[in-house]
Amino acid sequence: MNCVILRSEKKQGAYLYLSNDKSIEDVPEELLNLLGSCIQVMELNLDKIQKLATEDINVVKQNMLDQGYHLQMPPKNQTGVINYGV
Repeated sequence: MNCVILRSEKKQGAYLYLSNDKSIEDVPEELLNLLGSCIQVMELNLDKIQKLATEDINVVKQNMLDQGYHLQMPPKNQTGVINYGV
């Protein structure tokens, strides 16, 4: 399962995984409006990867099969929260 990863220039930290058999025009217009223009930052073969840094690989693969894309949003900041090895 090959895909390209696009970085949003409008929404910092947002990435769009797009199946190689899809084009950016296949992504819903509302999502494209949220992301603004995107630039390609990487190509991946998800079949050769067991783990992603911030996303569940199984969820990404399922979204790719169901929709042809997966949206990775930036992590939510937890201001004022300190974890001491808990």
